[in-house]
Amino acid sequence: MKKNKKYTIGLILSLMLAVLFFQSCTKKFEEINTNPYGISDEQLKADYKLVGEPFKQALQNIYAYRPEWVTQLQQNLLGDVYSGYMMPPTPFRGNINNMTYFLVNGWNEFPWKVAYNDVMAPLASVDKKAGDGFPNFKAWAKIVRVEAMHRVSDIYGPIIYTKYGKPNDDGSFDYDCQKDAYYAFFKDLDDAIKTLTPYADGDSTQVFKSFDLVYDGDYVKWIKFANTLRMRLALRIAEVDPTKAETEYKAAVGQKYGVLSDNSENFLVRSEAGLSHPLNTINNAWNDIRMGAPMESYLTGYNDPRLAKDFQPSKLVPGKYIGIREGIDIKAKADYQNFSKLADFGLVQLMTAAEAYFDRAEGALRGWDNGGTAQSFYEKGIQTSFDQYGLGDASNYINDATSKPADYVDPQNSANNIAAASTITIKWNDADNFQTKLERIITQKWIAMYPQGEEAWAEFRRTGYPQLFPNILNNSGGTITGFIKRVNFVESEYQANPNGVAKAVKCLKGPDTGGTPLWWDVDNVSK
Repeated sequence: MKKNKKYTIGLILSLMLAVLFFQSCTKKFEEINTNPYGISDEQLKADYKLVGEPFKQALQNIYAYRPEWVTQLQQNLLGDVYSGYMMPPTPFRGNINNMTYFLVNGWNEFPWKVAYNDVMAPLASVDKKAGDGFPNFKAWAKIVRVEAMHRVSDIYGPIIYTKYGKPNDDGSFDYDCQKDAYYAFFKDLDDAIKTLTPYADGDSTQVFKSFDLVYDGDYVKWIKFANTLRMRLALRIAEVDPTKAETEYKAAVGQKYGVLSDNSENFLVRSEAGLSHPLNTINNAWNDIRMGAPMESYLTGYNDPRLAKDFQPSKLVPGKYIGIREGIDIKAKADYQNFSKLADFGLVQLMTAAEAYFDRAEGALRGWDNGGTAQSFYEKGIQTSFDQYGLGDASNYINDATSKPADYVDPQNSANNIAAASTITIKWNDADNFQTKLERIITQKWIAMYPQGEEAWAEFRRTGYPQLFPNILNNSGGTITGFIKRVNFVESEYQANPNGVAKAVKCLKGPDTGGTPLWWDVDNVSK
């Protein structure tokens, strides 16, 4: 963290916990934000401000823009690391932390707190103020809500979603089991798409424009995003609930406006105040994050031109890209601070057209007819990712049948050295079996989705791909074997909503630990 302000995670949390942890998020579920901008409802009614302004808060907190230390706890020291994308050089808490599988309750409150305080609450105010009117804004709120809350569910499992703002007689709030939450996501997306389609068909008035930090009020792009989100979530449950998955998948790709197909449709959230990406501060000013060893292995092994776009050469070995292996013994920050920094980021990226093509490739692989072959969509996904980076024709890369991930060598500690986790090549081979084809699709999808670590971590747990390096240190006390599966429910919920949490734990069908798989994680592939 930023030393000139004497900010450390421990110091910040020690100050914050005294205030924040005495109150549960669920205690505030009925205290819906009605007007966070200090102006009257009469003023807000002009130009749709009454129902539009809350979207700014919600959109900027799906992935929090500020403060950066919140982002660090909301995602960076969770999914960004567990996905294999990144690893901090900093031995937080004496190296007894999330990276070494000692789950820090104070840190892991933040994905929950941000989602409920800064996304669910303002979006609930949209529904409340809209009443029986503004169906387009209420539909928009459903899409944003699903995008935010599926990320939360994919961290913890059961979440408070359909029962949000609806306390029981004893004051507790019920969680949805993850299956029920996912079914509610699909319903909300279906309802939203059906509501917005007539607007897209016949109304060119972009009433969202003043409040939309992604698509500037474009109905068609929001529908295409909702369809792609529906497709993403359908694949998430493909192994545990294949019939439902295929139904939702086909509804997404078959809808008249379809899914994302061009980089101009990528879901990129800008800051209303023009703030820079939080990772730029965490990476450059605080020197608290670096390239992950798996990214080094795959990108260098493939001679991937995206390497130089995503990372900087190390200062330790000039001209060479070096990542840090997850879960290693780090004595001092100085030991690994000179490994490869991340390249600077622009807007917060939550979904791309490249991801959509890889999702279509997987659907085709599963036999779900969606207008093309697995190979054609796979190759289109790579080309679309190259186009996003401005790298031109990807033909040579697509036809590379020999390059493989590289072995990992830690120049600071040979005990961390390890052979490449996979031998998967790039070029499509239709004679390969299902798992090899799936690994090829997900590996390229993983490269293309960077730096969206939460989604990449979910895909790894769902499929086992790309193959990653295991932790060397495991401080879980035996609760996690292999790779981490989830994060335990937040401590403030245990304190303020114990009956709700008790019911949620029953949904898990296992203990509330990092080693219990989520509903959709059926261990189809050895992990």
